[in-house]
Amino acid sequence: MDWFGWFASSDYWLGRLLFQRGLAGVYAVAFLCAALQFRALIGERGMLPVPRYVRLVPWRRAPSLFQAHYSDRFFALCAWGGAALALALAAGAGDLVPLPVAMLMWAVLWGLYLSIVNVGQTWYGFGWESLLLEAGFLAIFLGNERTAPPVLLMWLLRWLLFRLEFGAGLIKLRGDLCWRNLTCLYYHHETQPMPGPLSWFFHRLPRPLHRMEAAANHVTQLAVPVLLFTPQPLATVAAGIVVVTQLWLVLSGNFSWLNWLAIVLALSAVDGNLFTTAPALPAPPLWYGILVAAVTVLVLVLSLRPARNLLSPRQAMNRSFDPLHLVNTYGAFGSVGRVRHEVVLEGTEEPAAHPGAVWREYEFKGKPGDVRRMPRPFAPYHLRLDWMMWFAGISPVYAADWFGPLVERLLENDRDTLRLLRHNPFPDAPPALVRARVYRYRFTTWRELRETGAWWHRTLVREFLPPTRLDSSA
Repeated sequence: MDWFGWFASSDYWLGRLLFQRGLAGVYAVAFLCAALQFRALIGERGMLPVPRYVRLVPWRRAPSLFQAHYSDRFFALCAWGGAALALALAAGAGDLVPLPVAMLMWAVLWGLYLSIVNVGQTWYGFGWESLLLEAGFLAIFLGNERTAPPVLLMWLLRWLLFRLEFGAGLIKLRGDLCWRNLTCLYYHHETQPMPGPLSWFFHRLPRPLHRMEAAANHVTQLAVPVLLFTPQPLATVAAGIVVVTQLWLVLSGNFSWLNWLAIVLALSAVDGNLFTTAPALPAPPLWYGILVAAVTVLVLVLSLRPARNLLSPRQAMNRSFDPLHLVNTYGAFGSVGRVRHEVVLEGTEEPAAHPGAVWREYEFKGKPGDVRRMPRPFAPYHLRLDWMMWFAGISPVYAADWFGPLVERLLENDRDTLRLLRHNPFPDAPPALVRARVYRYRFTTWRELRETGAWWHRTLVREFLPPTRLDSSA
């Protein structure tokens, strides 16, 4: 070891290995989601086209490759290329090349995904997008097997996990009263954005268990994260508790890659010496140590605003403080809905709406529709349209910029849009009219499930969009 050897330690080899391989896997899923969904959402003929967006938003506010050039073909190349590179890194390609090349590979992943997020508009406004970018930025400087892991960067990963968990815990205590009286889980499993196949069963647990779930959540998010900064093996125990909690959430619902990324971050805190002898990895070169030190200072300086946000009684959730998403603030479910409202889209071949018209429903892949269809598992894959339909059920404000274009594309039987759906009730010709109505959905009881085979019961609440046809003058 040279004089700079104190800067890195082979003791962190397992944490780095698990984090890098897991992060690359999450990246692969994220790029796959982009590649398979972008044409209908943000493509040249999408609901919120990128070319129109970059004409209105300058590069300094949304730095992206697509500010310089956009075409659907170029976007597809970036998305599929990102997925391929991520899979290569997940397979260990970063350990087979020199250190600068490995860093470049991680930097390309980060730059490509940043370019997508910064033109993704409403469809990419989720907290786990910024979380992936922040974790991905740190991954650039973690090195590979040709150098011992940098201690400062490994601790910054714990700082990120701490902000993720602690921020989520604080927003709950400061937000909905039901978190303080431990009743939020009376409702959450039923009203969460996209229930999974076990959500019905979680909802039907006895209420004392729901109160225990809520109390355990407070402990896991407010007390356990502090232990990440304690000596080993206590930090590994804290990481294990986070992993178990996140797996519980994976079982109870579909939250895209949020839970999986939290698990990957927690694994970075695992002490490899508890399981096997750490390999003797080379000390880092001087240039690399200087670069890591500079990045550490940058992250700490940029952490001031997120840290102040954590301490603020007016804490904000899921906010980026810079266009590169380097250091962000996180949080989830500061409020929990008591009632589930779903927007149901229907079409008819009738040229005019009348009481006898036959309306057929569009079925989505993930969001509730057919009451007899059991919710499906999709996470870590992210069904962006399904999630935004959940927000539309909360308030039409959330659908202001994309719902009209969605209806237009259904009236055209747009191929790319229909690929986002599970079922198109008009396979041969587009409908003449499309409408949307709001239903209240609730999980059935055990008795209702046995008698009807239905997982949901629904009742009509109101009209969301009156029968609409294409504008023939357009």
